[in-house]
Amino acid sequence: MLPCGADDRRYSPNGGENAAILSGDAMLICAYRLLAEVPEAHLPQLLRVFNEMSLQVCEGQQYDMDFESKPKVSVVDYMHMIELKTSVLLAGATAIGAILGGAPEEDCRKLRRFAIELGLAFQLQDDLLDSYGDERLGKAIGGDILEGKKTYLMITAMSHADESDREILRTTAKNPALTDAEKIVAVKAVYDRYDIPRLTEQQISVRFDRALALLDELAVDPSRIAPLKDFARSLMGRTR
Repeated sequence: MLPCGADDRRYSPNGGENAAILSGDAMLICAYRLLAEVPEAHLPQLLRVFNEMSLQVCEGQQYDMDFESKPKVSVVDYMHMIELKTSVLLAGATAIGAILGGAPEEDCRKLRRFAIELGLAFQLQDDLLDSYGDERLGKAIGGDILEGKKTYLMITAMSHADESDREILRTTAKNPALTDAEKIVAVKAVYDRYDIPRLTEQQISVRFDRALALLDELAVDPSRIAPLKDFARSLMGRTR
């Protein structure tokens, strides 16, 4: 059943793309209906946060689609895209919670930055797990490679590789002479040659550590920060 009491018979999964668009529109309306229930004093600020977040997510998704046909994407471009596509959603939710909780403006800013860094770490980890994870996580290994997606691993490898290896990265996904398994092995061999998994793990750790450090700067009792740290660790699948 859809949120806000919507009749799910009107949004049948059998409707394909049109039903998906209609369902998305309905869910957005439901979100605004829920926003209308917040205390009136907070409503203008929350609407600004929500509207900015929503537009940035759409912008990030458009960048992601544009990258499919773009011959070259830099790491800076990619990080900007995933900040918009992934991190700002988490940051918007965190900011809204901070505002409703009465946090001072400086703490709201730090909480938003915490969520941005955590979102970046999460997306980079998702990129890594797609090629080096475990199918028990619910995601087929190598999907990004087979699609030829410009992930952090692919972009970083392109920036480190020599021309012959760059050619492998550019052409393997569309090579009809190779099976899917052979394509994954070929691309991962290039990744391994240039130590791309370790470089990705380093970037994940940098972002995750920055996120936790921002929580330590909040002007609140440490016991109130503990649940957020636990949430961050659970999101990243970490125990410490």
